[in-house]
Amino acid sequence: MSPLWLLVAIIVFALVGAVLGRNRAVSCVNGNIATLHSRPGYYGSYVMIWTALPAIFFMVALLIAQPFYNSSVIDSELRTGYTESCDLAMARIQGEADADVPAICKDKEQYETLDTRRALMRSVVESVAVGVGLLDEETAAKLHNGFVAVRPTLKSVGVALAEDVPDTVVDAANRLNEVNATGNLILIVGVVLLVILGFVLSYLRIKPRLRARNLVESNIKIALVLASSIAILTTVGIVLSMLFEAIHFFSQVHPFNFFFGTEWDPRFTSAGREGGGEGSFGLIPLIWGTLYISLVALLVAVPIGMFAAIYMAEYANNSVRAIAKPLLEILAGIPTIVYGFFALVTVGPFLHDAGATIGLNISATSVLTAGFVMGIMLIPFISSLSDDIITAVPQSLRDGSLGLGATKSETIKRVILPAALPGIVGSVLLAASRAIGETMIVVMAAGIAANLTANPFEAVTTVTVKIVSQLTGDLEFNSPQTLVAFALGITLFVITLGLNIFALHIVRKYREQYD
Repeated sequence: MSPLWLLVAIIVFALVGAVLGRNRAVSCVNGNIATLHSRPGYYGSYVMIWTALPAIFFMVALLIAQPFYNSSVIDSELRTGYTESCDLAMARIQGEADADVPAICKDKEQYETLDTRRALMRSVVESVAVGVGLLDEETAAKLHNGFVAVRPTLKSVGVALAEDVPDTVVDAANRLNEVNATGNLILIVGVVLLVILGFVLSYLRIKPRLRARNLVESNIKIALVLASSIAILTTVGIVLSMLFEAIHFFSQVHPFNFFFGTEWDPRFTSAGREGGGEGSFGLIPLIWGTLYISLVALLVAVPIGMFAAIYMAEYANNSVRAIAKPLLEILAGIPTIVYGFFALVTVGPFLHDAGATIGLNISATSVLTAGFVMGIMLIPFISSLSDDIITAVPQSLRDGSLGLGATKSETIKRVILPAALPGIVGSVLLAASRAIGETMIVVMAAGIAANLTANPFEAVTTVTVKIVSQLTGDLEFNSPQTLVAFALGITLFVITLGLNIFALHIVRKYREQYD
């Protein structure tokens, strides 16, 4: 039984338990509900919670632990198989002075020394295990005994392998299937027992004076706390995953050369070839390109977005606002790759031709192109949020200002905008964070060249673009060319965190003044 159907079964039994629990509470008082401590629905909810939660927690814990256990089983089986096969092969060539090292021994050495090799072989074993599970018993037995080739046999059931695999991999796959079968049996039996046990114990505890409401609300409170902790724990997990890999990178590249270097030249080399550690990893050109393009984008988006928000909130009538605001918000729903095509096909050539007419050499992929298109994308982030914030300013502030003789424009400038400043700062911050994290527009509109230039008509690139480029290609995962992506990621995180702290300071300062 798949985990999904098992979860459905748990939910069905829990709902049945809720009905039975409610009926038991009513029957305990012979229908006189007023003598119950809680409403009957709370007794049903109490039984439902204790019928479902222990089984669900057990199922989730087992599903989380199963892949780790499977990996350890695969590693153990492959190491044992490689060792036995290598020893047997070496025994066969013993005494031959000019004999080459057997291929199985080379595979063993690669498996023991290269993390990527172990990850690849684990993936191959899992694929073979899936294919073996699809075979009939007779074919599976022939495959296990080595009577048929692995690759064409598995291809017949829709499992493609890049090359044929040794018997060691087949043995590990069979062992993996045994472990999965045992795990599924433990999962089903454990869930059934916990559902029955939870239902029986909670059902028998139902008495007229049972504080079911208090117990149910306590469980709901715990669930809310856990739900609110997910975002925090996710953030911590992301930061730690980047931090550990960044520390690994800085053990190979000096931090001073990274943070203060002005040249970006990682010098990609193929996996396993010499020279993989060479290259320059200067961060400054990437940070400069990121901030430069973001600044140009904000110079486009903030004025247009703010003017649009002020018009819609203070000047436009309801019919115009009902049309204009949704049209502006459509911009936020356009995929960034479409903006990239728009910049590459339309905006870039237009700026290049326009610059040529006045004697300026504007590259089709430049800071100006990327910043302008990105600014168009950011307009709804600022206009929509700022419009909502301005609209939320109390009407009494407007009436008081107008009553003192101020004009509408003076009221907006001196009363409404200062009162809405915390929310406006938040919208600008959101737009800035969105600009800093943008990738596709930069790739297509600004290029991938890490140039340190103040000329807005030339091509630059950003941190996010290089993160993507460093994590693609035929490189070892522990090479500095790959690990630098995590150093770039943690640097970008620190920058956005600094922006948030600065914005929070501004918000608190002015909120105290206008609350």
